[in-house]
Amino acid sequence: MPRALSAVAAPAIKPAVSARPKKAPQFAERALRIGVSARLLHEAPHELGFRNKVLQYIEQSLAHWIMEHGAVAFMVPAVSHDSKHAARHLKVDQVVQELDALVLQGGADVAPQTYRQKPIDPRWEGDVVRDRYELALLRTFLAQKKPVLGVCRGAQLLNVAFGGTLYQDITTQCAAAHAHVDTDLYDQLEHDVTFLQGTALTRLYPKASQLRVTSIHHQAVAELGKGIVVEAVSTLDGLVEAIRWTGETYARGVQWHPEFHHGRDALADSSPIMLDFLDASRAAALHRLASGLEPDPRTPRAPLHLAGS
Repeated sequence: MPRALSAVAAPAIKPAVSARPKKAPQFAERALRIGVSARLLHEAPHELGFRNKVLQYIEQSLAHWIMEHGAVAFMVPAVSHDSKHAARHLKVDQVVQELDALVLQGGADVAPQTYRQKPIDPRWEGDVVRDRYELALLRTFLAQKKPVLGVCRGAQLLNVAFGGTLYQDITTQCAAAHAHVDTDLYDQLEHDVTFLQGTALTRLYPKASQLRVTSIHHQAVAELGKGIVVEAVSTLDGLVEAIRWTGETYARGVQWHPEFHHGRDALADSSPIMLDFLDASRAAALHRLASGLEPDPRTPRAPLHLAGS
């Protein structure tokens, strides 16, 4: 008889796999990247421990005002002439290319020499170093068609950038003006502003033509710059409180501090101004993306609307 053959397992037969077309890579969304100009402290108080050092910083409320709507705030440091390597290897336009928009903070006075005047008092000489740094940023953002929002000093600088001038001191130069600054009250000083009908700002507050705001400024817009229009004035004395550039790129300035209005129901809601700015920033970013001018392939996210905004 033939010998029995041992059983051998048959090799498993793999089912045929149908070829599937590869999907195009999907890129995640990204947050809007908002540059914030730095406040400069040229001589830090001794108790801070930064002897002979210049400090650059963002005021917290301003950063939170941007971030609570889903964008990310990036401080853009000023580069001084003694920082030779930074100045040589990183140009302003390269910094601006990485960001979607710019917010100009409040702070020190704009130097009169920046708008072709001499100080009428040594106390109001301003900060020409910061002026030059912020003007370079502002002009480069606008040249790249990226939105700019100026707050307090930032609104004044926007006017100066287009050839306008400022009242160096409201009390000295505007006899009929009411108090726009109080060192003791600081951000608790308030007054009403009236929107000029037909301006873009009225569309952000369709249910009111007059709102209450903070007031922390001893300087104000005087002669308007080229292409600058007034959007709001102080109700009591008519001083300029909000402006907008009529050029092809979004640029608005408000003299009050919307970032200080959080949690204060009697004051104007700060969300419409920030949302309008961020919507414009996203629209500009989407246009660059569609035109092949945006190096980041991710789609910028729409800003977040807070409850009640």
